[in-house]
Amino acid sequence: MSEPPPTRKLTIIAKDPGLRLGPGGPMAFVEVSVPAEILAKGPTGYRIKVVDYNATERRTYLDQQEYQAGDGMLVDPFAPLPGETREDPAYQKRLLADPNFHAQNTYAIAMRTLGAFERALGRRVSWSSGGHQLHIAPHAFAQANAFYSEPDRALMFGYFFRQDGQPVFTCLSHDIVAHETAHALLDGLRSRFSEPSGPDQAAFHEGFADIVALLSIFSLKPVVAAAIGEDSRFVDADRTIRLVAVGKLTADAIRNSILLGVAREVGEALETGQRGALRRSVELTPEAAHLLHGEVEEHARGEILVAAMMNAFVELWSERIAELGRFAGDSYNLDAVVEEGAKLAGHLLNMAIRALDYCPPTDLDFGQYLSALLTADRELVPEDEWGYRTVIRTMFERYGIRPQGATCDAEGCWQRYPADGRLTYARSNYQAMTRSRDELFRFLWENRETLGLSPRAYSEVISIDPASRIGPDGIALHETVCQYVQRADLFGAEFKAVLGTERPEGMRSSDRYTAYGGGVVILDQYGRVKYHIANRLEDAERQLARAQYMVDTGQIGAPAAPDRLRFAALHQQRMGA
Repeated sequence: MSEPPPTRKLTIIAKDPGLRLGPGGPMAFVEVSVPAEILAKGPTGYRIKVVDYNATERRTYLDQQEYQAGDGMLVDPFAPLPGETREDPAYQKRLLADPNFHAQNTYAIAMRTLGAFERALGRRVSWSSGGHQLHIAPHAFAQANAFYSEPDRALMFGYFFRQDGQPVFTCLSHDIVAHETAHALLDGLRSRFSEPSGPDQAAFHEGFADIVALLSIFSLKPVVAAAIGEDSRFVDADRTIRLVAVGKLTADAIRNSILLGVAREVGEALETGQRGALRRSVELTPEAAHLLHGEVEEHARGEILVAAMMNAFVELWSERIAELGRFAGDSYNLDAVVEEGAKLAGHLLNMAIRALDYCPPTDLDFGQYLSALLTADRELVPEDEWGYRTVIRTMFERYGIRPQGATCDAEGCWQRYPADGRLTYARSNYQAMTRSRDELFRFLWENRETLGLSPRAYSEVISIDPASRIGPDGIALHETVCQYVQRADLFGAEFKAVLGTERPEGMRSSDRYTAYGGGVVILDQYGRVKYHIANRLEDAERQLARAQYMVDTGQIGAPAAPDRLRFAALHQQRMGA
């Protein structure tokens, strides 16, 4: 058998079954590149294992597909047959009715999403479960829901029926599959973000997953072109240029397009076509967003973050489009427009993912993510030539999200750790620190007073990740990203003694409570601390605010939901909202 190439092609439904190639036209099927591997039945690869069991019907859909030919060539079992095209109604009907195609759709989209994270971070990304393979159940149950379950090491996709009896499969939505995969990847990178915390942390999980889903679709250029639509053509002796009318590319027109809505088919099916997309956060105005800052429902609050990011995308894309030459004064080159959108979305997606390395590992808020976003970009691209950071900072501020005051510099980025920070390196081995959690913990413990670690708490280094990224100048940036967490399990009666402030109103002395702290230490290529980004355990103001929020929202004194139901409950609540 010959060695496989680096990538292979597999057919998926682009964006969503709600995206049509023209009014009343066929759905958008497209072939995408994923890492090449010799797939087992499922399909099952080294990172994704599709287990197509339907719990409602108590049946398993057997995978009959061959992903390798007899000569070892990698094949796409759902490529059009001779004489077919991807636009043929018979071809599309055949794939929609085949549960094995649904399985391939989820596998390919999940692998594309994983690839986007690993390219942005410059390293392999692990699942939170500790296992190598994430399970996917494309037809897990008959319910309008889809969720990530860390204890089950799985993504669960449901299905439901329209009023006319036609099924709607959440596993056929690129938006939903990418969203749930982003949850799993974020949980692997920042496992404490799924713990109870302040209002922003759970909302960040939902908002970030939507950002990944929305921006990743722009890499499918034919799909973006089809969604915008061709209006006319310019033909000369050498070439034919597809044109799009200026009116289709205003900021409002872009906001209203299917490209910036999440899961159109599911949203329409839930309310007989009146809802449109499941979420259209980009249409949230700054005025409306300010009202949501008091919202505790995670999806609703998360839309603030999505609206800020996607409106920054709209503004930057509009600026790029305006710089393109016009044809006959009222048209743009459609392919040039799509190319600019793809480059911009790719840059913003990389920024959004890289920012995770610069986020504290516990009790995240939106302002801290903004600082991480700006810092991650400046580290790789010191000169903000295209104005990305300026637009992002301005747009986030319009939506009430601001950098973290004294811990940031004038540009909103995290301040670097001072070179004269009085850290002791003499008793630590740099090479060992980049590999051994015990060695890194020794360094942190030796410097606990300088770094602000509590000596009374349970402390643990939870990850050490080398990262290597290439900037636009071709120069590699090498860093080591180290996470540590601290926790204190206590009763309400011990709140002041341990955390230095009176316990919140409504907390009883017998209530159990867990306080968290922790930080990210970024080591440069010389083994020196470049950044220390932390939420200290002994921060009385922050701990009181978090605990008061948890009391007010019923998260203290009430039994916690099983871990596997946490994301399921959140998504079910939002589906029916």
